[in-house]
Amino acid sequence: MSPPPVRVAATLQLETLHYTTKMTMTNEDINLKVKEIKLSFRQMMDGATALSMRQKGLDYKLNWGATLPRLREMADGLAADIAATDAQPDEALRRIAVELWKQDVRECKILATMLMPHTQMLPEVCDIWMEQTPTVEIAEQAAFNLYQHLPFAATKAYEWLASADELPQLCGYHVLSRLFMQGQEPNERGINEFIDQALAALQSSNALLRKAAMQSVVHFASLGLLYQRMAHSAIRTIGLDFV
Repeated sequence: MSPPPVRVAATLQLETLHYTTKMTMTNEDINLKVKEIKLSFRQMMDGATALSMRQKGLDYKLNWGATLPRLREMADGLAADIAATDAQPDEALRRIAVELWKQDVRECKILATMLMPHTQMLPEVCDIWMEQTPTVEIAEQAAFNLYQHLPFAATKAYEWLASADELPQLCGYHVLSRLFMQGQEPNERGINEFIDQALAALQSSNALLRKAAMQSVVHFASLGLLYQRMAHSAIRTIGLDFV
């Protein structure tokens, strides 16, 4: 005999609740997800791309040669899945990103920069990631995918410009380029710091650093006529003329 209609409705409601209730990922869940992600890189393996990177000096402990569009597609899919199933999706994504960053694998580090929610990245963690950045590619991807979107992006960028190491400097110029492209104007102190550091970088023996600084100066000049005049006047003092 069938149960009364009211009981049927109640049963359906309980089943629906069972399937739609979102859970919070445990540490074990996070570790399993990271292992699953690492295994999936095998399907993206591109030996020719990995070889080309090694020939260009981008040497990683492990590099599957996955293309950036495929990694972006993967990141978007992961974010959507976690948003649909986890009660605290931003916290879950933060924890996954942190664990991925710890892996000495090219694809893990790039994916970490794509997954880390901008609101969850702390300044001190940002400093740690910068210190642990192994290559120019990772620095560029971090600047593009994550650092430019942080509320303290400009502060970190100026700190990195003053670094004694070239990789943080390069990352700083990439971040500032993006901020200038968004129309963000520096204050007087920022202008002075930027021009002083850029002039030094433009005379560096590191071609990639020179290129990053030049692009940043071009975007700085695009902020308006006053900025263009300042940039033009500054670079002429070192015999350059590209704005």
